[in-house]
Amino acid sequence: MYVLMISPGYPPEIPYFTRALAWAGARVLGVSDQPESALPDEARHHLAGYLQVQSLQDEDAVVEAVRHWTSPVRVDKVECLWEPGMLLAARLREALGVEGMTVEQTLPFRDKDRMKLVLSAAGVRTPRHARAGVAEECREAARRIGFPLILKPIDGAGSADTYRVDDAAQLEETLPKLSHLPEVNVEEFIEGEEFTFDTVCVGGRVAYHSVTMYRPHPLIARTNEWVSPQIVMLRDVDAEKYAGGCEMGRAVLRALDFQTGFTHMEWFRKPDGEVVFGEIACRPPGARSVDVMNYASDTDLFAGWAEAVVRGQFTQSVERRYNAAIIFKRAQGQGRIYHMKGLQHLLNKYGEHIVLIDLLPLGSPRRDWKQTLLSDGYLIVRHPDLARALEIADAVGTDLQLYAR
Repeated sequence: MYVLMISPGYPPEIPYFTRALAWAGARVLGVSDQPESALPDEARHHLAGYLQVQSLQDEDAVVEAVRHWTSPVRVDKVECLWEPGMLLAARLREALGVEGMTVEQTLPFRDKDRMKLVLSAAGVRTPRHARAGVAEECREAARRIGFPLILKPIDGAGSADTYRVDDAAQLEETLPKLSHLPEVNVEEFIEGEEFTFDTVCVGGRVAYHSVTMYRPHPLIARTNEWVSPQIVMLRDVDAEKYAGGCEMGRAVLRALDFQTGFTHMEWFRKPDGEVVFGEIACRPPGARSVDVMNYASDTDLFAGWAEAVVRGQFTQSVERRYNAAIIFKRAQGQGRIYHMKGLQHLLNKYGEHIVLIDLLPLGSPRRDWKQTLLSDGYLIVRHPDLARALEIADAVGTDLQLYAR
């Protein structure tokens, strides 16, 4: 089987999916705008062929280049796990006559307003929303929806360019920050806990699912540098508290007719117990979340996804033994990291429950915490008991400190 993989080396976790495709028996053909020599080893060493294009954003040129390059073989699958490349992958499927998600099927996953229209029509509770192209349209949407509200890109990923707006004055302060976007989604702000419903599907069937929670709310984490954000994979995914979200997630997948691959959905649970849809992407969650899922269940979801794509099955053992959390660290100060405090104390106290440490070494320049959730590194911890897992995660957040100058 020939599998065409768009962007096989980026974002950072994608090379493991690329490798898994090869391990599952596929001949992987990579397409990206990176030089082949710049690809991570996990991707480069498992490619049967590679095509460097000038820009993945020039879809017409990429389609034509790929059509010519792959003409000697029959491509069986076209895969992309990077948000901006989803529509390109759909166009390539159509151009090459490959089964899988079409452009029409992919659009609701990329266009947040269209996404909510489709799901509202299917009876899924979504936030009140509107598409706005200019400032006056945002003001009109705000008058109809009411404050507080959220402004976000129509086709964004994560919480980039996403703002909470509490009143008309704050709206006027926020509009210039979004002037570089052609359109935005204006939607009702949902007060409540935020969770995810992540799946690996095979032929329209959910073969694996995970429920995670964010601590704190992503908008808070994104606007306060001192915060050490956490993503927590929950062991008891079938608890009553999460049942409504899981049921809604399955309804969303049916409404969007998703068949095979990874999905990442966010949803809210309001104080009164009502569940509300957030958004969904036909890709895995980022920020090393798949690693955390693997540690929570002692499984390999990179291999599980590849097996679903290549063989149409999922045979990975999933034993939900732990609650697992990833905690992202941000250094205090600017420049290069020169000192770290508290790591040995944490290892002495919780060592058996700390399963991965990936912090920037001393002397490294700080990463831009506004551009990457990975920030200046992270730890992954796990424990069978949720309260204990959160205690350890919070200790990492408070007791481990990095300093830069």
